[in-house]
Amino acid sequence: MAVLTEFAMFPTDKGISVSSYVSKIIEVFKNGDVPYQLTPMGTIFETNSFEEALAVLQKAHDVLEPHSQRIYSTVKFDIKKNQSSMMKEKIQSIRDKIGDVSV
Repeated sequence: MAVLTEFAMFPTDKGISVSSYVSKIIEVFKNGDVPYQLTPMGTIFETNSFEEALAVLQKAHDVLEPHSQRIYSTVKFDIKKNQSSMMKEKIQSIRDKIGDVSV
């Protein structure tokens, strides 16, 4: 199984720029073994189970929780049975069709 998750999570009570808080979440990925991709609007990561994806989201929340009274999150899942490396394969499928794309 492959669980591709796209999420955004940030405190709403820390002003207009929250990158210092978002960077705390990215440290969770940098110090872990979950493949991820940072985008301007959120982070995409891939796990082998839905439970693992939820555990990553919980860790992200736990990093922000001590710093904020209110945390905003959006989450999308793409879950595919009998699949792995969906992040890489989806990008490669597009590249195969239209050539190299900047990602």
